[in-house]
Order: sequence, then structure tokens, then C-alpha cells
Amino acid sequence: MPELPEIYNLAMQMNKELQGKTIADIDIVQEKCLNVNSGEFKELLTGQSIGETQSRGKWIFTAAGKDTTLLLNLGMGGDVLYHKPGSETEGKYKLKFKYTDGTALSINFWWFGYVHIVKNNEIKSHKMTSTLGISPVEPEFTSDYFKKLLTGKKCSLKTLLLDQKTIAGIGNVYAQDILFTARLHPERKVHQLSDDETERLYKAIVDNLHFAAAHGGLKFEKDLYGNSGGIESFLVGYKEGQPCPVCKTSIEKIKTGSTASYICPNCQRQE
Repeated sequence: MPELPEIYNLAMQMNKELQGKTIADIDIVQEKCLNVNSGEFKELLTGQSIGETQSRGKWIFTAAGKDTTLLLNLGMGGDVLYHKPGSETEGKYKLKFKYTDGTALSINFWWFGYVHIVKNNEIKSHKMTSTLGISPVEPEFTSDYFKKLLTGKKCSLKTLLLDQKTIAGIGNVYAQDILFTARLHPERKVHQLSDDETERLYKAIVDNLHFAAAHGGLKFEKDLYGNSGGIESFLVGYKEGQPCPVCKTSIEKIKTGSTASYICPNCQRQE
């Protein structure tokens, strides 16, 4: 499942390749990924010029015309691929945008995903994105801002990281090494953190996500051009039974709510 680093890179690439293009036609294979029917979707977008593309958490926002925005979420996984003029669209896709210059953008979902068209004056009421929290790649995500986010919270650290209403973009994949880097147990409570631990967690979030984005994200995810990411392995994530990279203690897999977590029981003690 793509998380912040992969979505951030896709949005940057889409902004570079698509801005200024005009939509000539849209091939819709799976209507259920839309928030309106196929006819209305095409009517609203055909002939519109593409503006800026940005990401927030696991969502991509693309300006389409003066009054509407395209919202894209890949759900549990998928591919967003850019096609040059004359190139064939390889593999299956659920949606394909064709532009007047002969280029195209195909979108495929492995399981489920969303492509919504929303009027700009209604974005704040769009149920799936209106409550998104801050993205750790935003300049506003400072240490002081992070400390304020934690005020009054009594949930576990794992719950905090996965709560898209608080911090948008982190999923179960990146949460593993973020907590390990901070040397914090996933079931520690937020209100129990010392100032030093809070700063370590903040730094671990920023450093891990920026590092992953700079290296193209995970190897099993693809960018806009079909290239795989450069992150091939984790520090402790999904390495049950293997030695901790710091102290060599065997990595354990534990149950944390509805998710599994991978920890070093020595480096991440539950105090």
C-alpha cells in the first residue's frame, strides 16, 4: 500500500508532466471508483486544463479547470503511469486520461481506489479528505507544531501515527521503522512521553519519510514512469526473528490493536 513517500513523489511527477495539458477524452473502465456517474465525470473534465498537482497524506490533489479538483487515492495499492505520444498502455487500468498532445495517464487499482471530482467550493465538505491532518513533508510540520498536536492525547504511539486525522500519510509500513528509530514501543502512551522522547519521535518521522521519498519509496511500488523505488528493506519492519541492527536481539512480531508491529524488545522497551 503506497504511503506518504510514494504518493508525494507521484504528485511531484504528475505536476511536472501534466500541468498545462488539456483533457481530450477519458476512458472509464470501472465507474465505481468515481463519486459521480461516468457521463457527468467526462462532461466536467473534458476540455479542462490541468493545473497544479499536490499531495496531502495518501491523497493527490490535481487542479482541473478553474473550478474543480481531481482527488486520487490508490487505496490498498495501484499504479499511476504516464504515457508518451504513440506508446501503448501496458496492462490493465481502471481509468485513462487522454490529453490533446497525445500523452495519457492511466490509473489502475490492485483492490480499490478513488478518483473523485469535487468543486473547489465543496472541498472542505468532501468526507474522505476534509478531516486529513497535517502531512509531515509540509513546512508547517515543525517540532513545536508536533508538540501541540500531542497535547491531551492518551492513545498509543502506534495509534497516533496511523491516525490520518492527526498526521496524514503514515501507514503500517513506515510506522515500524519510525518507532524503532525513535527507540519507542508502539504501545507507549502519548501522554507518557518525555520532552526528549517527543523530540526523538518527531525527528524519526521527518527523517524516515524524507529519506524514503528521496530514494523513490518502496521497491515494490512504482513511480509515474514505472520505475521501482529504492527502499529494499527495513530496519526492523517485517523482519521477525532476524537480529536487531543495533543490539542483535531477535526482532519480535507483536499484536498492536488491529495491526501487527515489529520491534526490538531491547531497544523498544515498554516502560
